[in-house]
Amino acid sequence: MSILTQKTIAKKISFSGIGIHTGENVNLNIIPASPNSGIIFKRVDLKQNNLIFANYANVEDTTLCTTISNSYKIKVSTIEHLMGALYGMGVDNAIIELDSQEVPIMDGSAKIFVEKIKQVGLKSSDQPIKIIKINKFIKFEEKDKFISLDKSNITSDIEFEIKYKNKFIKTQKNKVNILEDNLDIVFNSRTFCLYEDIEKLKKMNLGRGGSLENAVVIKDDKILNPGGLRNNLEFVNHKILDCMGDLFLSGYKIIGALKCSQGGHYLTNKLLKKVFSDKENYSLVEIKGKQLPHNLENYFNLKSIA
Repeated sequence: MSILTQKTIAKKISFSGIGIHTGENVNLNIIPASPNSGIIFKRVDLKQNNLIFANYANVEDTTLCTTISNSYKIKVSTIEHLMGALYGMGVDNAIIELDSQEVPIMDGSAKIFVEKIKQVGLKSSDQPIKIIKINKFIKFEEKDKFISLDKSNITSDIEFEIKYKNKFIKTQKNKVNILEDNLDIVFNSRTFCLYEDIEKLKKMNLGRGGSLENAVVIKDDKILNPGGLRNNLEFVNHKILDCMGDLFLSGYKIIGALKCSQGGHYLTNKLLKKVFSDKENYSLVEIKGKQLPHNLENYFNLKSIA
């Protein structure tokens, strides 16, 4: 299978679970799609106007999850873990059918999504992949938080830092190369919250499906989950997973070096909007070649299409 051609899943995959914020049961299918389709969500509980394209411009809300909507105000929420799984696994095109508003939270990570994608495998097309190549340094800041993208010829890096006053989480930092690193630890890292924030979530009518089965809960200096953490950097690794999913709303893989401190869904969306506000910031590139090189400029035939 060529790394340089667009891919979809080899056959339909099905999931069932609960929405962490709505508390509603939901059935979800990932269905193979043709080249150049991208990722499309389809609300099968609705009979018309039920397609929502996974695009940064369609982001409606970033409060504790990423919610996208179409022009008819039909929406789908908490898409970031599934989008992160598709991004990291190299799925370029897919149709996501679901019979409720929210993607099921599963175990709070992308682990189950990734396992089933690996089980069925990917189907390669004859169409070359496209990437976004960052041409200029772009940064978005808000108070003590920031996120930036810089140009790179060879990598797709995410360097992420979190800072919490909580004495168990404290400060964590990690860096991954999406194209070359084993991402299993990132995929397996679960969403988390502080025990004292649970009441706040309830007052916001959020977190109605949350439990120790699908989220890590920290109270003071202890983890309430019986099994503890899955890895020492699970908190920041989950933020990296979220970031991967939100970045895939660009529609393509991004060749560039991302750095973020104390960010989240809001900052990532603001960064993408800033990137695409000026065509000089990026190039949409079609890649043709026979193998994946270590230097895009030297080994790829890069044909700019935008």
